Amino acid sequence: MNTLDFTTTILVDQTPKEAFNAINNVRGWWSEEIEGSTDKLNDEFTYHYEDVHRCKMKLIEVIPDKKVVWLVLDNYFKFTKDTSEWTGTKIIFEISGKDNKTQVRLTHLGLVPEYECFDICKNAWTQYIQQSLFSLITTGKGQPNGAGKPRTADEEKLGAGHK
Repeated sequence: MNTLDFTTTILVDQTPKEAFNAINNVRGWWSEEIEGSTDKLNDEFTYHYEDVHRCKMKLIEVIPDKKVVWLVLDNYFKFTKDTSEWTGTKIIFEISGKDNKTQVRLTHLGLVPEYECFDICKNAWTQYIQQSLFSLITTGKGQPNGAGKPRTADEEKLGAGHK
């Protein structure tokens, strides 16, 4: 598959069901400040980090233990010329078996190198998936950002001076 959309993958010893449940516990790995429901088809939730990034997601596909797809209904970045870069993109979590382990693949369909936010978003997604979601699945405790607390170095830089 030759795609420019951002993708990252983790392998865990836990079951597909445990991975699926962790993905849907968005407050447990992305942000404690998520508002709304995050686990059923057609649920909508919002994410925000200070006045730097806000987005509204809708779950448009939910296949237990296999797949979760979020559609970005609305997005705002303070740090890009096109503040709505993510709007209309999809965040896809695919769960499968690989080498007697469970593989979780995140693809942000539409997050491409041409986007001004690509490097920052790529770094943030990598940290959230490779570290925080991985930790939530494997230990039961993720590393989400909290109230006004950045999770990634890029969030910290972007938030500095924006208070």
